[in-house]
Amino acid sequence: MATIVVMPQLGNSVESCIIVEWLVSEGDTVAVDQTLCSIETDKSTMEVPSTDAGTVLKLLWAEGDEVPVKDPLIILGEAGEDISALVPSDSAAEEASAPQDSPEAEVPEAPAPSFATTAASGAVSPRARALAGSKGIDTSSIAEGSGPHGRVIERDVQAVIAQGPAYTSAATQLGGTAASGTGLGGRVTTADLLKPAPQAPAPLAVTSADFPGASTTEKLKGVRKVVAQRMMASLQESAQLTLNTSANAQGLLALRKKLKNAEESLGLGKITLNDLVCYAVVKTLPKYPAFNATLEGLDFTLFEQVHLAFAADTPRGLLVPVIRSAQSLSLKQFSAEAKRLASEAIEGTIAPDYLSGGTFTVTNIGSFGIESFTPVINRPQTAILGVAAITPRPVVTAEGEIGVEQRLGLSLTIDHQVIDGADGARFLKDLVRAIENIDVTVLA
Repeated sequence: MATIVVMPQLGNSVESCIIVEWLVSEGDTVAVDQTLCSIETDKSTMEVPSTDAGTVLKLLWAEGDEVPVKDPLIILGEAGEDISALVPSDSAAEEASAPQDSPEAEVPEAPAPSFATTAASGAVSPRARALAGSKGIDTSSIAEGSGPHGRVIERDVQAVIAQGPAYTSAATQLGGTAASGTGLGGRVTTADLLKPAPQAPAPLAVTSADFPGASTTEKLKGVRKVVAQRMMASLQESAQLTLNTSANAQGLLALRKKLKNAEESLGLGKITLNDLVCYAVVKTLPKYPAFNATLEGLDFTLFEQVHLAFAADTPRGLLVPVIRSAQSLSLKQFSAEAKRLASEAIEGTIAPDYLSGGTFTVTNIGSFGIESFTPVINRPQTAILGVAAITPRPVVTAEGEIGVEQRLGLSLTIDHQVIDGADGARFLKDLVRAIENIDVTVLA
């Protein structure tokens, strides 16, 4: 009997996967746990194993297709087995479009098979909620989602967006149409309906035959698509304020030099300046619970443990691995775990669960010579620290002379909904103290 292998859900936040490469073809015989294809989620690259054995009767998607999780992926069975009841039939559509000899002759349309559950739960996925919030869409207006148990997922919200702008209740009663709205979330208001149609400007004389020149357009997908949505949602859902300061980096540089020259058997030579800064953050956060927290709607959650996320620049785009329970690790353990996660993120083999659950994020672009910047909060977290370059700064010594000091730039972005500016300043002051006395901090 033919069986269907579905696209597995590789993490709580994963809603769809892109098929990178099929490793089997129709007619091949596969065994249980044999790899069927490689896929790319919005976080990593994975392989899909077969959950059954048999002959490949039908590949339901092509390479490059984006497949929702839990949707049918491949059909297995006995060679020559009839699977017409399991896949949509093209013949019905062809017959319906063909000319009819007699008006009485009607060909009933064969219903396409449905694999979705029918019991709606009213649940909304985090990504769908974020997209709906950024576009001003009320998810309760979606009667039933296409996810498991009727869950509203991202593609359901995208379908609503494709239908055009939403209308306010007053605009709906007034009647009429508008291409776009100026209301909250792009809603069409009565003012939009009453606004006179703009006059088309007179065409300008074309001065170049090849204007505007060659270009290419492609849809955002994978990691870049997720980053785009999350950055917009972060700025729209939080009141972000950035504070800038710097710390004397002399202690950091001195300790890094000692660790690099330490006996090889101690395994301390690979500890980096970024490891030391992040470790100082971990030691500072317990004093400021509001910074080690998440805010979702009006739910403000404070965490006892520090799950430190860090931005990783990978060939596939920005990923943010999470060092779990970082406060319980020694400096050596912390550094080793950071390198493991960064390596797996770059290679595309990191488990999706290690790309979520962070309570505070550190992003470091100091290696590019950036002296200060405005990091965007990794929602639903409430704060993020940007680490900039170490640069020489003029200082006045205790003797009143002009000297030069190596300073590390720090940029802290906070969510002003739950963190006041004064608290942000206090956090930075304590963090600077921890960094400038890093040799004591790592022993605490």
